[in-house]
Amino acid sequence: MDCIFCKIANKEISSRIITETENSIAFLDAFPVSRGHTLVIPKHHYEKVQDMTSLDNADLFKTVYQVISKVDRLTGATLLAVHNGKDSGQEIPHVHVHLIPRELSDQAGPVHSMFKDMPKLSDEELDELCAKIKNV
Repeated sequence: MDCIFCKIANKEISSRIITETENSIAFLDAFPVSRGHTLVIPKHHYEKVQDMTSLDNADLFKTVYQVISKVDRLTGATLLAVHNGKDSGQEIPHVHVHLIPRELSDQAGPVHSMFKDMPKLSDEELDELCAKIKNV
């Protein structure tokens, strides 16, 4: 497998490591969208969050919890983002959590600003979607 995040986790590619555990690693993004943009990844390869073992999932988000307070001190506001699969915008098919320091001056806007054609759903459609997701 030719996964850049697996290579970082295995120390085949150097990175600016902030912290690591037995199952996850946090490091500065090599192509940051803001100063302090950090990635937290599981050391094992998974494309989507739901593919992860419960142990790796718990460790990953425990690491996110520990690192976000450090990143948040840079600006006082941090965007936490996960692109879960290619169709969601994931560029590298390895689970990774972005911790992106934000400032009002970055003009990136809220998550809703990413979407141009948002659906207008009726109460009935929302109820149907809720039931469908619950019962899958």
